[in-house]
Amino acid sequence: MIYKAEFTKEFLRTMEKLKKKDMTLFDRLEAKIKEILEHPGRYKSLKGKLSGLRRAHVRPFVIIFKVKEDAVTFISFKHHDRAYK
Repeated sequence: MIYKAEFTKEFLRTMEKLKKKDMTLFDRLEAKIKEILEHPGRYKSLKGKLSGLRRAHVRPFVIIFKVKEDAVTFISFKHHDRAYK
């Protein structure tokens, strides 16, 4: 089953900027999004204040997302140093 993708406004803004500035990283991000939509349960669950969310790495960045029924909501794509704040 392939999950439906949903994006926050923040995530979409980040993707737009990335597409203009770094096409290689943008392509890596798109590929990782496709992987996540195929198997979102294989990515690590987060704890503490980010409980209920999952993460995937596109080094040195982190995608934070939430799985709900048949959809994956992509919340943020930030550098690892700022991803969990």
